Amino acid sequence: MFSGWRNELYPVTAAFDAQPALLLERAAAPYFGIRAYGVHVNGYVVGADGSKRLWVARRSASKQTWPGKLDHIVAGGQPYGLSCSANVVKECWEEAGVPQQLAAAAAPVGFVSYVSISEEGLKPDVLFCYDLQLPEDFVPQPQDGEVEEFMLWDMSKVASVISRSTQYKPNCCLVIIDFLVRHGLVAPEEAGYLQLVRQLRTGDPL
Repeated sequence: MFSGWRNELYPVTAAFDAQPALLLERAAAPYFGIRAYGVHVNGYVVGADGSKRLWVARRSASKQTWPGKLDHIVAGGQPYGLSCSANVVKECWEEAGVPQQLAAAAAPVGFVSYVSISEEGLKPDVLFCYDLQLPEDFVPQPQDGEVEEFMLWDMSKVASVISRSTQYKPNCCLVIIDFLVRHGLVAPEEAGYLQLVRQLRTGDPL
């Protein structure tokens, strides 16, 4: 009945820090409309002039969900029994070959939330955002076959692709827009600034 079985359990809870009423296979979550959580890592580089560039992943064409779309250097669902910080370290190595000593420096910087409707059902999701400044000489390497390639882009190119195309996996756009706002790359003078920031956290994120 469920496609994309992950053998990964999600807790069904009234709030993120509440005890789960039950555990549910990740692939089944949208069918029941439960709130799911994840971690997304903005892996970025700061140049000598202070400019920032963002590592961009292209999802494998063979992935069941969003094949070929642009993505974060590291992102993953938040399973039961693992802390967010431990999950970040695990996903960093599994998806991009980021060693533990580098991944441990990822800083939690907040969250975005949204509600979407797919063929499978309702998806009220919360994504915990992390910023990870990487050395200029570090190059991520695909480890688990889920990424076709990694690219290091200027922030202006990232912003342009998000605003003018659908190349990115949709939920990644929210996390990157949050990054742009927090790093002063989108300012209050921009038209629609308040609506943009407000819409980064919709629904009931508890």
